[in-house]
Amino acid sequence: MKLTKKIVSVLTATALVCSLTACGSSADNAGNGNSASSDSAENAGKADKVYRVGICQLLEHAALDAATEGFQDALKEKLGDQVEFDYQNAQGEEANCTTIATGFVSSNVDLIMANATAALQAASAATNEIPIVATSITDYGTALNAKDWSGASGTNITGTSDLAPIDKQEDMILELVPDVKKVGILYCSAEPNSIFQAQQMEAALEEDNIDYKEYTEADSNEIQSVATTASNECDAIYVPTDNTMADNVEMLKNIFIPAKVPMIAGEEGICVAGVGTLSISYYNLGYTTGEMAYEILTKGTDPGTMEIRYAEETTKEYNEKNCKELGIKIPEDYKAISEGE
Repeated sequence: MKLTKKIVSVLTATALVCSLTACGSSADNAGNGNSASSDSAENAGKADKVYRVGICQLLEHAALDAATEGFQDALKEKLGDQVEFDYQNAQGEEANCTTIATGFVSSNVDLIMANATAALQAASAATNEIPIVATSITDYGTALNAKDWSGASGTNITGTSDLAPIDKQEDMILELVPDVKKVGILYCSAEPNSIFQAQQMEAALEEDNIDYKEYTEADSNEIQSVATTASNECDAIYVPTDNTMADNVEMLKNIFIPAKVPMIAGEEGICVAGVGTLSISYYNLGYTTGEMAYEILTKGTDPGTMEIRYAEETTKEYNEKNCKELGIKIPEDYKAISEGE
């Protein structure tokens, strides 16, 4: 009996030690595992999170449409079902951009994509907290009225620029219209991006001692008369990447082609009315913008530190039909714009 009690006592003590050891081990594991569990929870949270992205596009136009498509494709490829888009088109109205941007802020989207200058300006005015990535912007310093622009905003804004080198565009005028004496620079005075390009083109023309004159219109109602005057007074026209002009390209075509005045365009869509353009891929530009958005959404990258990115490639293109009609001789290093583009 005494032996039995002794054995029981030993077993009980052993069990108690094992129990305490196990508790200590569990506590240690729990302590060491808190961080791991937290990391796992955080990763699981990111894996489960659906990012809400608001897209404000100024108007329907081939170039802007392609940029939006590229942006969405980039995020869908990287995030799959973890991204939802709220796409809204402002139909060319700045007031609509403001309404759309304000709505995105009210619904607390995770990120805003602003497509074109007016959309960026509206988004910038609406929030300084929600990350904004923009595309189809000629010059961010001009668009944001930032005097000391350094390549990165230092704010909640970043994105891509659609500016093709102006000096190379000026070279195209001389290549396609070698006898040019006076160039008309036609743009909408309400678009700061167009003013920026016009100033750069003027500087380039001055270097080559080519005469020029600005022809500006405040809105689409003035295009007919202003463009007609320009075609009567100049032997070549330059139209930058201007949204108002892009939205009225058929009107421009019906003026310039019958007048036999060659127009060099800032982008491919406007070249419907022109003879040549220094083209970039707006789809690729939008795709790059989507990659930047992915870094912001999933890696927490500060948009204020991300420098504005530019198109990596440019292509000299010509409108074959318009060139034939105007008798323009095309250099060998130009590529024909595909039909339907």
